[in-house]
Amino acid sequence: MPLRQLLLAALLLLPLPGLAADRDLPPPPRVGELPPQLIGKDGKGKPVDLADYRGKVTIVTFWASWCGPCRRELPVLGHFQGTVGRDALEVLAVNYKEPRDEYRSVVRANRGLDVTFLHDAYGSVSDAYGVNSLPHMFILGHDGKVAFTHRGYSEAALPGIVQEILSLLPDEVKNRPPAKTPASASP
Repeated sequence: MPLRQLLLAALLLLPLPGLAADRDLPPPPRVGELPPQLIGKDGKGKPVDLADYRGKVTIVTFWASWCGPCRRELPVLGHFQGTVGRDALEVLAVNYKEPRDEYRSVVRANRGLDVTFLHDAYGSVSDAYGVNSLPHMFILGHDGKVAFTHRGYSEAALPGIVQEILSLLPDEVKNRPPAKTPASASP
C-alpha cells in the first residue's frame, strides 16, 4: 500500500473532534463478547433489542451526517441487506449524537436504502459501545456475539468485509439467488 493511502487510512481511525475521548468510555465490545442489547428506538418508536435478531447476522454501524466515510458506507450496507435479505441479515445504522433534523435529513436522502436507521441523539448507545471514531461497525454472528469489528471505511476493505459476512451465513443462504432489492425488482 502506498504511503499516502496508508496515512489516509490512519487518519480515518483517529478520534474525530466532537467524539468522546477513550478514557471517558468503556472499551468497545470485543470479538466473542455480547454487546449491549438495547440500541435505541426505530422510526416508529419501537425499542430495538439485539436479542430479537439472534439467528441472523446483524451489522450495527455508528455514523454521523458530517462523516463522509459514513455516508459512503451506508449505501454499501444497504446493498448487502438487499442482496442477502432480511431473513438472514439485519443492518442497524445508529446515528451518532446529532440533532433530529440532521439525522432525518440523511434518512430522507437515503429513503430507498434497506437498513434500519436509529437515532442516538444523546449518545447513550454509542457511549455504551465505546465508540470514539466513525464509522464504527460491529458484525454479530447468529449467537448475537461480536464476530468482527471495523473502524473507518475503505473500499479496499470491502472484499474482506464481504468474506466475513459470508463466513457467518448458512450454506442455504449463500447458495440461493440474491434477494430482489427495490432497484433490481421488475416492474
